[in-house]
Amino acid sequence: MAEETKKFMYINRKAPYGTIYAWEALEVVLIGAAFEQDVSVTFMDDGVYQLVKGQDTSGIGMKNFSPTYAALGDFEITKIYVEKESLEERGLTLDDLQHLVWEDEDEDWAEKDSIRLVNRAELGDVLADQDVLFNF
Repeated sequence: MAEETKKFMYINRKAPYGTIYAWEALEVVLIGAAFEQDVSVTFMDDGVYQLVKGQDTSGIGMKNFSPTYAALGDFEITKIYVEKESLEERGLTLDDLQHLVWEDEDEDWAEKDSIRLVNRAELGDVLADQDVLFNF
């Protein structure tokens, strides 16, 4: 009997710079995908800042790793959840975030949006459906 694939959710709650949490979360997400896990990623609280487009880190002397998020689709990470209320509380909209996509081979490689904007109640349902949660 085939083993059921577990669902792994990586929850990003921290701003992208100032701590190592965001960078390490991204590394762990990519490692999980490399091992063909069913990977989903959530951005909430200050974690939504990780996806803001046009980040400039030259003033803080840290490497800007935000372009790496564009590669998530290449690792078959197609379920990226962003909590709507976290965006609103920070004066952000979906238009402020990077446009993350994946290519659907079943539909002649059509590009599809990876980001799913969900409210807190919907996110609660998504999280309840996961087998393993990692908080960063």
